[in-house]
Amino acid sequence: MASTRFPGKMLADRTGTPLIVHCALNARRASTLDHVCIASDSDEIAAAAQRYGVEHFMTRSDHPNGTSRIAEVAPLLKADIIVNVQGDEPELPPEVIDAAVQALQNDPDAIVATAASPLVDQTLLGDPTVVKVVLDSNRRAMYFSRSAIPNDRDGDGPAHALRHIGLYVYRPAALVDYVALGEGQLERTEQLEQLRLLEHGRPIAVALVAQSHGGIDTPEQYEDWVARTTDSC
Repeated sequence: MASTRFPGKMLADRTGTPLIVHCALNARRASTLDHVCIASDSDEIAAAAQRYGVEHFMTRSDHPNGTSRIAEVAPLLKADIIVNVQGDEPELPPEVIDAAVQALQNDPDAIVATAASPLVDQTLLGDPTVVKVVLDSNRRAMYFSRSAIPNDRDGDGPAHALRHIGLYVYRPAALVDYVALGEGQLERTEQLEQLRLLEHGRPIAVALVAQSHGGIDTPEQYEDWVARTTDSC
């Protein structure tokens, strides 16, 4: 609700439905999820969730990121796996959620999973708003950055960069661990919450998917999405 570029965006409802509710209803389409709820510190969001029949958990207002917020709610959930879907990404394909869940299930030593797709538009490689990730041979994350990684030093060919998709799948113990570790230096430098885990040697499995999508950060992006949604109806 306190977005600096788009204040109140979670309740933007030019489609007739609040943005965050769109995201919750879209997440329900994922075959791996048994239950979808919203976690926020807003009475307005709680009321909107109730109107649309989506369970809401009220949280503290001092959380630095989504993982911290979900860690507060996790003890109230009876789940073997908990998925963090951001409330401003209504176009996240349900298949991507399923792929990330399966990546964690297929890697018993990983405590968290996420997703990435090829960065087709190479002009975005240096865009700090687009997070990139480099994987090892086991499809685990080696590093996430807002900078261009990997760097094609000699300019011999495409960098084969991967765009990180802001979706996280946790084992419940990982959320307890995350909070206990406290903010790391890399996390603070890049302003990327997932680096806390990598900095402490916690493995993150990554699902590679073909789909790519963008979140909604500005009123202009919201209007573009509304237009696409209206045109598809």
